Amino acid sequence: MNIVLASGSPRRKEILERLGVSFRILTSEKEEKITTADPEEAVKALAEMKAEDVYARIKDEEKGDFLVIGADTVVACDGKILGKPGNYERACEMIEMISGREHFVFTGVCLTGRKDGKDFKSVFDEKTAVFVSDMTKDEIEDYAKTGEPFDKAGGYAVQGLFAPYVERIEGDYYNVVGFPLSRTVKELKKYKIILA
Repeated sequence: MNIVLASGSPRRKEILERLGVSFRILTSEKEEKITTADPEEAVKALAEMKAEDVYARIKDEEKGDFLVIGADTVVACDGKILGKPGNYERACEMIEMISGREHFVFTGVCLTGRKDGKDFKSVFDEKTAVFVSDMTKDEIEDYAKTGEPFDKAGGYAVQGLFAPYVERIEGDYYNVVGFPLSRTVKELKKYKIILA
């Protein structure tokens, strides 16, 4: 089965590579716009948009079975979606917001393609709780100065320089990185698609 990852995220690429499967990357050309305040609905809509865009572009050239994987991740704190900060000031604000408390990471996934000549689609989301230790103003500013948070949902990379500040995680670690691998494999088994 041909597998296409509809995401340019290096984290998602690394996680999928852990399965030892071959795949290609074809990113969506659609503009990402969050149109709802509900983080679960937002990530599902964005993941579906990415996957459907790539599916529409390749469906006629694919002769056999194929799978397109779309995904999107957001961080939510106090019911507010925290996107990618983009700059130092916004990164400091976001990190200060999650410092010393619990927040949630949501990743939406859309699996679509063709199996045994039939089209299929599954859209779901995974939620993980993350607890961050109290951070001093200097720690927040020093982390933001690294530039690591600028292109990360919620302003941090759990697998990066932010790791010392993560007290604990309740749920799927890979979901926080950006791709709920276990849940994805489970969903694919429903269509008798085995990646691992």
